[in-house]
Amino acid sequence: MLFKKKIQNCVIIGSGPAGYSAAVYTARANMNPVLFTGLQPGGQLTTTSDVDNYLGFPKGINGNDLMNNCDKQARRFHTKIINESVSRVVLSNKEGGIHYIFFGEKKCIKSRGVIIATGSTPKFLGKNKEKKFIGLGVSFCATCDGFFHKEKDVAVIGGGDSALEAANYLSKICKRVYLIVRKDHFKASKILQYHISKKNNINVLFCTNITDIVGNDFLEGIKIINSKNKTNKTILISGLFITIGHIPNTEIFKNELDLDEKGYIIVQKGKTTTNKPGVFAAGDVQDPNYRQAITSAGTGCMAALDLEKYLSLCV
Repeated sequence: MLFKKKIQNCVIIGSGPAGYSAAVYTARANMNPVLFTGLQPGGQLTTTSDVDNYLGFPKGINGNDLMNNCDKQARRFHTKIINESVSRVVLSNKEGGIHYIFFGEKKCIKSRGVIIATGSTPKFLGKNKEKKFIGLGVSFCATCDGFFHKEKDVAVIGGGDSALEAANYLSKICKRVYLIVRKDHFKASKILQYHISKKNNINVLFCTNITDIVGNDFLEGIKIINSKNKTNKTILISGLFITIGHIPNTEIFKNELDLDEKGYIIVQKGKTTTNKPGVFAAGDVQDPNYRQAITSAGTGCMAALDLEKYLSLCV
């Protein structure tokens, strides 16, 4: 095949903001990048109807349109796009070593540099209509979609730091925030609990689970049950923010790279460098905290610059 003998300078695994940003920068640096889109070309943004907080779009932009623009920009600089998923990698431990990236049926690309931008996947509740209403009331990012529910009632489910941060943020925008906690206590830090306790428009519902999502064409409400007293009720809301965690897409890197206890790729502080020479990680796959399109794009740029410096020293 085309890549059988040639050794590449840059292979990018993933096609969200981090992957495409890395592609543009590496392409402009004459690294001739090859980018694998994976199972979800464009990443999580393709499930977002409107993006209002990405710099440069004063009127906002549809998530799919934004990622299509990123794809076109990467292709403009002659990035080779492969619409497949990487199934396995064998990463060298040596400076200047060759990395092997496997895909399809026994296909392989060899490369001196690899940028991993596989992102993360939000944890779902497993309820009917949950996926159907993504972008139609169901969201996994309060800072991304909270503005669309200004002066309306919303709900946040989760009891950790992310959930309380989302509830606190939404309380400044929305009329009322229902904070649904499945246990009888918070897992979040004490300072976040304190801030929540001071908010008059946040209703905390402990020992509560969502039993059903209500709506026809878009989210209209949720049915909940209190597991302690077995009472049921329906809450009418315009937005449901699911904040029960993310799973980094690092399964194929488990035996190749250093990961933290949650499965995120560990990088050097202030860099995108992993424990393997010539391998860099960008975006949500190494970021359990921010998970924003603009920060992902920023680390994609960083990974490209880190790789460019690496190759200049090793090749």
